[in-house]
Amino acid sequence: MDSKELFSLVAGLLGGLALFLYGMNVMSGGLTKTAGGKLEAVLSAVTSHPIIAYLFGVGVTALVQSSSASTVMVVGLVNSGIMSLKEAVNIILGANLGTTFTAWLLSLNAISSDNFIINLLKPTSFTPFLAIIGIALYMFSKSDKRNNIGLILIGFSVLMFGMSMMSDAVSPLENNAGFQKILMTFSNPAIGFLVGVLFTMVIQSSAGTIGVMQALSLSVFLPYSVALPVVVGAELGTCITAILSSLGANKNGKRTALMHLYFNAIKAISFMIIFYILHSIFHFAFMENQAGMVGIASIHTLINLVATPLMLPFSGLLVKMAYGTIPIDDREREEQEEMQGITKLDSRFLTNPPFALEQSRQVAMDMAIFARDGLEKAIALIDNYDQEQADVVRRLEEKVDRYEDQLGTYLMQINNHHLSERDSRTLSIIIHCITDFERISDHSLNIAQVVRTMNDKNEKFSAKAREELRIFSNAVKEIVEISLLAFQNQDLKLAQSVEPLEEVIDGINMEVKRRHVRRLRKGKCTIDMGFILSDLGTDFERIADHCSNIAVCILEVSEGLFDTHEYLEHLKSEKNHEFEIAVDHYERKYRLPAIKKIGEDEDEIDPSFIEEHPAIASMITAEEEIAEASKSEKKKDKVKEKIKKKKDKIKEKAKEGKNKDKDKEKSKDKDK
Repeated sequence: MDSKELFSLVAGLLGGLALFLYGMNVMSGGLTKTAGGKLEAVLSAVTSHPIIAYLFGVGVTALVQSSSASTVMVVGLVNSGIMSLKEAVNIILGANLGTTFTAWLLSLNAISSDNFIINLLKPTSFTPFLAIIGIALYMFSKSDKRNNIGLILIGFSVLMFGMSMMSDAVSPLENNAGFQKILMTFSNPAIGFLVGVLFTMVIQSSAGTIGVMQALSLSVFLPYSVALPVVVGAELGTCITAILSSLGANKNGKRTALMHLYFNAIKAISFMIIFYILHSIFHFAFMENQAGMVGIASIHTLINLVATPLMLPFSGLLVKMAYGTIPIDDREREEQEEMQGITKLDSRFLTNPPFALEQSRQVAMDMAIFARDGLEKAIALIDNYDQEQADVVRRLEEKVDRYEDQLGTYLMQINNHHLSERDSRTLSIIIHCITDFERISDHSLNIAQVVRTMNDKNEKFSAKAREELRIFSNAVKEIVEISLLAFQNQDLKLAQSVEPLEEVIDGINMEVKRRHVRRLRKGKCTIDMGFILSDLGTDFERIADHCSNIAVCILEVSEGLFDTHEYLEHLKSEKNHEFEIAVDHYERKYRLPAIKKIGEDEDEIDPSFIEEHPAIASMITAEEEIAEASKSEKKKDKVKEKIKKKKDKIKEKAKEGKNKDKDKEKSKDKDK
């Protein structure tokens, strides 16, 4: 063979192998995208029963056409805490059997018949038509589902074309004595096994190694004595993909890859030892026969069909071996508790954006639950302050902060991938809402800190103030719960009920402050408690505002809009009958206790009171303007804008008045 022929052979073989691997990757990616993240979700849901997990491992691997892909998927699920090692091991066992389906699919190329109908089953007969259909679907269809089906067909066509190209490239070697001599050296079990391991490690695909062997068998004489050790070696070499994937994983992710390695090592080495001991005794005659494509596929299937069911009852041994290699320590336990939930955002899932997005949605839901729990615990402190519970509120707020940071970064990475229109909307909702959940958590911490200040000063609200705050806080807890459920279920009807309640909460906030001013004039409350009440009311109102943002985001994204303020203005300007009914319902539900009417003289602010407490007098004036404006809906909005500008100044004046009172007391003490 001259250099030109050798170059042509090598180029054809490598080019065919490249197309084969690329086609397999495209087909696997198309199948995974078509599943839309459901494969991983199903895997994580059915792992409790070993047999079912094993069968799903077989099915999923046969579907995605790659044991490496399914094993890497499992490494990600374990790394993220969705699946335990004990659950993962059975799927890995099933994946080893499922991957044999690829070899049988490739063996269709061995079909040879004069019968036209039977000959149509040969891939070279129908692959060109599949390629044309696939390209048409991928290029001209606007549906993501059809695009993915097009990718599957294109990938399959390229894979088969690569297989044919490899077979044609090596066909001149059919009668080449030199090549046959080299090939027969692989019949040495150690050499053949090592070649299978190393070649598979280089191309990171056992299916690729077996595909090359099948392509060779179409053109040259390839006995079982050569094919068998190479195929068994490929079983061990394929572990390299999972090992490389686990390098950036946590300890559990690394243990999962080790379980895959240990099983394949036990399987391959045990088979080689047992088979060749028996061969040395009985001298199997078939070892010198031509293996053929079907024979190679049979070897691959038989090894796994025997080994995986036998190992299934002893799968716990693989788990113990993994823990023995990488022991668990106290630091790991602490990290698992600290990072529980965030580990769902595994970078390995980014190769499957729909599933990565589903994981993000679950983490965002966890974050929302933490924010809600923090609020409920903070509100409970108002009546019964407990430092331990206050610390829990702080820890929940810190956890929500971490979730927002990790989730925001992860969502940006997902956004860099192509997403369907539905997934893009889900991504937009999550990105917008996690900021509001984080702010709700911040206000919960503010509430806990305000109550702590009140507790340190040994001050308490009056009975009427406590009852008003109870009603106020119940309304806030309900609006948070509604927003959380609307976000979880993408429930538009629930989202629509948030804005009426938010409007009622605004009214409650004004009325609570107005009632405090009345008690202040009667001497039934103090200035300090007024500031505390004002701070609590502000936090409650802001929480309701963020709930409104969440609900509006869900509604506007469903309508293809992305301007929250514009949407709110539009909503309020066109209040329909249902909106007014909802407002009336919540007003009745959260109506503050009735108060006795006071005389006109008692309503007026005493001049001496204005002189001594100008800030409080200013606050009274502001609140009474709001109360008066509430009688007219049109005036109310204008006055609210005016009052908002005064709010910051009011607090500053109040602090100044408080400082003056302290200075007077100090001067009196000095005089004494």
